Amino acid sequence: MRVVLASGNPHKREEIAAIIQALGLPLTLVTPGVPLPDVVEDGDTLAANAIKKARTVALALGLPALADDTGLEVDALGGAPGHHAARYAGPEQDAAKNVAKLLAALRGVPAAQRTARFRCVMALVVDPRGEPLLGEGIVEGRIAEAPAGGGGFGYDPVFWLPESSCTLAALPQAEKNALSHRYRALADLGRRLPR
Repeated sequence: MRVVLASGNPHKREEIAAIIQALGLPLTLVTPGVPLPDVVEDGDTLAANAIKKARTVALALGLPALADDTGLEVDALGGAPGHHAARYAGPEQDAAKNVAKLLAALRGVPAAQRTARFRCVMALVVDPRGEPLLGEGIVEGRIAEAPAGGGGFGYDPVFWLPESSCTLAALPQAEKNALSHRYRALADLGRRLPR
């Protein structure tokens, strides 16, 4: 199935394309010849935002659309920033400012209490008037005291994986793709795809 990825983020596009290939999903990402419509992510859940993005793009372009919404849930912050993760430091979606605000909010919090998880919801809209297919993936970890690693994007430099003894940003891309929240969400979605 040819699908448009409802995201203008090139890092996310590369990651999702590689995961789709690794999982052997029957999806091919296509690049539309027109700009993607802007979508205001004003839903109150990750699923609502992912569905809205996918449905808006599918309606605008007349093609099936795939979208994700990812949140970072930090236990010491009562689950914040949650589904507001991309705009945690303000509406401009600045990753460095988001990370700085997160680390400032956790200053003085001991490592054992810095537990967190990435939660991702993938939505595939084939027919804008029909029900979307959804997949969810979660990766548990904790927030490091300082950024580490040169890969990844967003909060990856401060998301510590105890089983790997490094941040997501320090993992080689193939390793990250094989255990990430997006990988798990796409695998979950794949189990719902018609074969």
